[in-house]
Amino acid sequence: MGRFAADPTASIPEACNGWGETIAAYRFLGNESVDWRDIMAPHWRQTQLRMQNEPVVLCLQDTTELNFNGQEIEGLGPLSYDSQRGMYLHPTYAVTPERTALGVVDAWMWAREKRNKDGQRGGPKESLRWVEGYDRIAEMVQEMPGTRLVYVADREADLMPLMRRAQQLAHPADWLVRAAHNRCVPDGGKLFDVVTNAAPIGEISFTMSARHGVKERLVRQQLWVRRVELVAGRGSVVSVTCIVAREVGAPAGTKPIEWRLLTNRHASSLHEVNELIDWYRARWEIEMLFDILKNACRVEALQLSGIDRLERALAMFMVVAWRVAYLMRLGRTSPDLDAERYFDWAEIKAAYVLGKKPQPARPSLNEVLRLIAQRGGFLARKGDGEPGVKAIWKGLTKIRLVAEALREMNSAYD
Repeated sequence: MGRFAADPTASIPEACNGWGETIAAYRFLGNESVDWRDIMAPHWRQTQLRMQNEPVVLCLQDTTELNFNGQEIEGLGPLSYDSQRGMYLHPTYAVTPERTALGVVDAWMWAREKRNKDGQRGGPKESLRWVEGYDRIAEMVQEMPGTRLVYVADREADLMPLMRRAQQLAHPADWLVRAAHNRCVPDGGKLFDVVTNAAPIGEISFTMSARHGVKERLVRQQLWVRRVELVAGRGSVVSVTCIVAREVGAPAGTKPIEWRLLTNRHASSLHEVNELIDWYRARWEIEMLFDILKNACRVEALQLSGIDRLERALAMFMVVAWRVAYLMRLGRTSPDLDAERYFDWAEIKAAYVLGKKPQPARPSLNEVLRLIAQRGGFLARKGDGEPGVKAIWKGLTKIRLVAEALREMNSAYD
């Protein structure tokens, strides 16, 4: 874990020190007496300790496909296209409203069964993972009474069983999901029409960060909000707040951004609605976690013989991916923290050596991260802001090699 954390891009042989360690690593991943949950258990405990220090924690849920097409790995199943082979990963990712990543608190991993001749799949119903995810968060509430937990998910979680379950439990944890269905309301009409059939309560603006070829831009949205009841079946209803955030003045050729959100929380003022929208926007952090897993840790390139071995490896790499995101945010929110809390002496020395800068007596986390990121392509010019996760994980690769050389030299002189 220490080796992978020092260089998330390293393959198992690259991270290990020689053939003996490499064989030992593969034997560990093949050890049937080790469950992947046991590997994650210490991280889960530490994450909950970090959560207990926060007044509000957003518990982000989402699913990603892991494509192992072309590899001979036992236990895989079809993905979105039946011709693809792989598995699914569905973590619960805890972050603060300021988007500091606290860690992974739960996860589901599975492979789909093939369709039968009638086009049906066997196995548990996949939508249950969203409801079970809420149950797990609700259980955690009892362990941290001073922290408000908020379940946040995208459109796939717009499920009536989830809303009914939360209402049945009296909402120990709040929930906030993006609406996918324009449901009927008991008094007649469609949900989104009913909500927007009035003047907006106000307008907000924020900067949408650049992502996947989309340039950073300013977004202005008008807001509507209404407390409504939704039909929950058999004469029952669930009470929700529906928010519609609709972009106005979008640049020509750009699709306006519109979000329709559902939540158990009451919200009527512009401040309360804006807070909920900020919480939903934080959902992007779990997409960043997936990006690190796939493009830094390169988990889809793992060459292991069975899905059980993949699960053990993914348990480790989820922690490694979280650490990269955690350092990135912490370097921005707490720049003056002592770098020695997060890097050993050789890594810090390597950052200053490669950066051609004198090392101060007490290096700060932000300065060391910026030096590392410069090795990964961050230019550190005025106006460049702070480095992102990609520059950090690429920089760690170069830092690791120099740090290893420094350790060897140090041990030789000792």
